[in-house]
Amino acid sequence: MNSTTPPFPARIDLSGEGLVLRDWAEADLPAMPGLFDHPDIAYWTPMASPFDAAAAGARLDRDRRLRSEGTAILLAITVDGRTPLGEVMLRRAPEGTELGYAIGPAHRGKGLATRAVRVMAGYAFEQLGVDQVILELEPENAASVAVATRTGFTLLDVELIRGVEKGRPYALQTWGLNRP
Repeated sequence: MNSTTPPFPARIDLSGEGLVLRDWAEADLPAMPGLFDHPDIAYWTPMASPFDAAAAGARLDRDRRLRSEGTAILLAITVDGRTPLGEVMLRRAPEGTELGYAIGPAHRGKGLATRAVRVMAGYAFEQLGVDQVILELEPENAASVAVATRTGFTLLDVELIRGVEKGRPYALQTWGLNRP
């Protein structure tokens, strides 16, 4: 974080779209492997795989470190303010304010990612004052492309982001959503 970037609040709870997005807590550690230890998440995201108790603890530590640095916010996606069903992320990156998400396999097909992206985008626009949020997606990830289109993102005419993660090459498209 540079001196002109405002820090993130120490605590964040966002509500909307029938969701409560809240900070991760130690009490969530036992639930995290059931949400994130899945082949789809291992393939499409940079999350640790296998995602076990040690990975959950490291993720919580990383969440807190990134928040304190002003780099990223990782919030549990819930409908009741308690039971985590997935995660939504906001990251300040050189290419823009990026959103990301992962939904536990047992909770997919309920529009959680779409709703969480809308709530987090609203937070970015209203509270952080950003003019655009982005998603970086592999075009073959049909579920994430569907989330992007359902939430009003459009494919930006920018160069693909190429790299290698977990020994697998990837090419990410950048999708953008402008402040309403």
